[in-house]
Amino acid sequence: MKNAKILMKGNIAVCEGAIAAGCEAYFGYPITPQNEIPAYMSQRMVELNRIFIQAESEVAAINMVFGAAVAGKRAMTSSSSPGISLKQEGISYLAGCELPCVIVNVQRGGPGLGNISGSQSDYFQATKGGGHGDYRLIVLAPNSVEEMFSLTFLGFDLADKYRNPTMILSDGIVGQMMEPIESIEDRNLKLIDYKKDWKLDGCKGRKPRLIRSLMMGEGELARHNRHLEEKYTEIKKNEIRYETDSIDDAEIVIVAFGISARICKAALRKLRQQGKKVGLIRPITLWPFPEKIIYDVSKKIKKILVVEMNLGQMVEDVNLSVKGNCPVEFLGAPGGTVFDEEEVIIKIVKMQ
Repeated sequence: MKNAKILMKGNIAVCEGAIAAGCEAYFGYPITPQNEIPAYMSQRMVELNRIFIQAESEVAAINMVFGAAVAGKRAMTSSSSPGISLKQEGISYLAGCELPCVIVNVQRGGPGLGNISGSQSDYFQATKGGGHGDYRLIVLAPNSVEEMFSLTFLGFDLADKYRNPTMILSDGIVGQMMEPIESIEDRNLKLIDYKKDWKLDGCKGRKPRLIRSLMMGEGELARHNRHLEEKYTEIKKNEIRYETDSIDDAEIVIVAFGISARICKAALRKLRQQGKKVGLIRPITLWPFPEKIIYDVSKKIKKILVVEMNLGQMVEDVNLSVKGNCPVEFLGAPGGTVFDEEEVIIKIVKMQ
């Protein structure tokens, strides 16, 4: 039936988005609250005659992704916060070798083992580089089950387009929630076939290729870092994504991502009904960060409120974007706790 809706859990939507994007290999390891992803992929990838391996550890999983990516395959791994920490060396290697892949982080509370509740405390790790060296990940932040599908699909295209790892930075709430989404059969999905003339697939009849991140020659690594910098500049130029709501006449603008933005949107509706001129900016790409829209808006309003499920991470990027044009205040919920819309409303009223 055309325009049909299907009920799906966020973690399952990630899997179906990856499958629709042509993911050829998945390597994972169980950890709450993303366990549905490896469990579901263990069945679906086998049904489709694609590769599924439950690795012996998170470290093994990310290095298996490296092996598949270097051969030109669309590869994915997933985990939750402590598991992503273990993958950081491999992520740095992938970025240094310019290997495309998708890494899903269904965040939980931390630091350390923390708890299994949804959190947004891995923002720094994702956007500032949790591994070593000068590198960037493309970071996409879904706030719905629909976006768990669509942004995962997009993530594979962006990874191949720029030869760069892409991270889907979700959380335990979006991962575990169920919502109706558009049926996959009704979507007009088109795969882009990126030419991978760099992949290692046997050199019979051609010159050998070399992919590495160890560069010991005089000035060699510096030149490579400059090359990466040029690529990152191109990504910043072309791939910034965000959503706005009611900012044209706003006096106070909320900046929030992921599940926090959904809660803030509910608060915004109530505040608007009370005659409060409040707007919302939701970054969808956390890197590259939507600096310009925040800067432009900050010149016209009284204050900005940044809302995150952590003790203050994205707020630093918002402050850098505002450049002192208006005051920036913060509302945070750390340790896997979730604020509600009433807390946002009370904070906004106090700011006026």
